[in-house]
Amino acid sequence: MSLPLFLVPSLPAGPSFVLDGPEGHHAADVQRLTPGEALLLADGRGGVVRGVVVSARKGSLALELDPPAFEPERDPSLTVVQGIAKGERAELAVQLLTEVGVDRIVPWQAARCVARWKDDRPLERWRSTVREAAKQSRRPRVPTVSPAATTKQLSLAGVILVLHEEASVPLSAVPLPAAGEITLVVGPEGGVAPEELDMIGGTPVRLGREVLRTSTAGAAAVAALSIRLGRW
Repeated sequence: MSLPLFLVPSLPAGPSFVLDGPEGHHAADVQRLTPGEALLLADGRGGVVRGVVVSARKGSLALELDPPAFEPERDPSLTVVQGIAKGERAELAVQLLTEVGVDRIVPWQAARCVARWKDDRPLERWRSTVREAAKQSRRPRVPTVSPAATTKQLSLAGVILVLHEEASVPLSAVPLPAAGEITLVVGPEGGVAPEELDMIGGTPVRLGREVLRTSTAGAAAVAALSIRLGRW
């Protein structure tokens, strides 16, 4: 079984460390780690270190640490522009995207989005969901979640692929770069409006004959891309 991962603001500088606060509570009181068990600490930016529990008390663990390691950024990187869905479907989308390895998420306030963000609270929920999903999937790098953007505000880079149910090009056949950035655009439940498709540019692609929900389409596409790119 893989070691549980806990996020810290920065990696400890020395060979010993006390994990406390919310992460310490989770490790000591929820997962009930005991002396002799191992875990991972990560800073969310690629730094990771293995630790062994020396002693445990309520809300904290004393650890002995191995030398730290670093996971470099993947190249090409994967960015998903995710159409904003209603309620739990939005959190499900970003949870799955994190678990399958996306590097950056851009919440997209598309023309056909039913949900409308009026403040930063939904953004903070997305970021919290991504953080927890990164821990669950043992990721030393936590994907970044940008502020929400309208179609006019989008600033897309690299190879741009737009999931579209009427596209003739399958995702499995589109050429992929060896380096740089791949941007995948996932529309809301109502789909991508024709005028938005013109503004975004890029290549419309399809996954298959089936039409997936916005909450699962991005994760399915990232999984397919990960196989093609040799990530999986």
